[in-house]
Amino acid sequence: MKTEIAPQETTRAEAFSLWMTSPMPMVTLTKTFNVTKLLRASKRRGIKFNALLCWCIGKAASNIKEFYILPEKDKLFKYDSIAINVIVNNCKGGINSCDIAYTADAEQFANEYNRLTAQATTQCKSSFLEDCMIVGTSAMTATELDCIVNQYTDKFCNPMVMWGRYRRNWFSTTLSISFQFHHVQMDGGHGAGFLEQLQRVINEL
Repeated sequence: MKTEIAPQETTRAEAFSLWMTSPMPMVTLTKTFNVTKLLRASKRRGIKFNALLCWCIGKAASNIKEFYILPEKDKLFKYDSIAINVIVNNCKGGINSCDIAYTADAEQFANEYNRLTAQATTQCKSSFLEDCMIVGTSAMTATELDCIVNQYTDKFCNPMVMWGRYRRNWFSTTLSISFQFHHVQMDGGHGAGFLEQLQRVINEL
C-alpha cells in the first residue's frame, strides 16, 4: 500500500525542505563487495547469480526504514512493501523492466524472477507493481565496471543499485556495486549502512 504522509511529521522533514527542490538531489555511493559466498550459493542452490543478488538487495533494504518512504514531485509517500525492478533485454533487441516483490523466501523470489524476466524477454512487455517501493537494479555484465553514475530524472526518484561483471581472483570473487538514492529519502550514512547490511546478507548465505 502507498500512503501520502506529511514530511514535517517524519525524520526526513529537514531533508525534504533542503533537497526537494534541488536540481540534483541524487547521491551515488560505490563499494567493492566480496561476493564469493554469493557465487557459491548461486551454484549450490541453482539460482541465477543476479537473481540471488537482487534477493539480497531486497533483504538488506527491507530492514532499513528509510527505504519505505519516497519523494514524488512535491510530496512524500510511505510504502508497506518493497519490490526489486529488473531491466531485461527483450527478443526484439530492446529492453523491458519487471517489478518483483521481495519475499523472505529466496527460492520463491527466484521463481518469480525467472517467470517475469522470461515473460518480459519473450513478450516485450514491462510489468509494474504500483503499491510497492521499488528498488531499481541494472546489471551491465558485458564488462567489469568500477563505478556507475545513473542519469537523474524527476520521473524516477527511486533508489538504484547497479553493477557490471564480477571479478575472479585467486581466493575470492569481487563485484563493484553503485548505489544511487534521493537525498530526501535518506542521508549518506543511511546509504552506507545499506551497503554494509548488503555485505552482511551476502556473507550469511
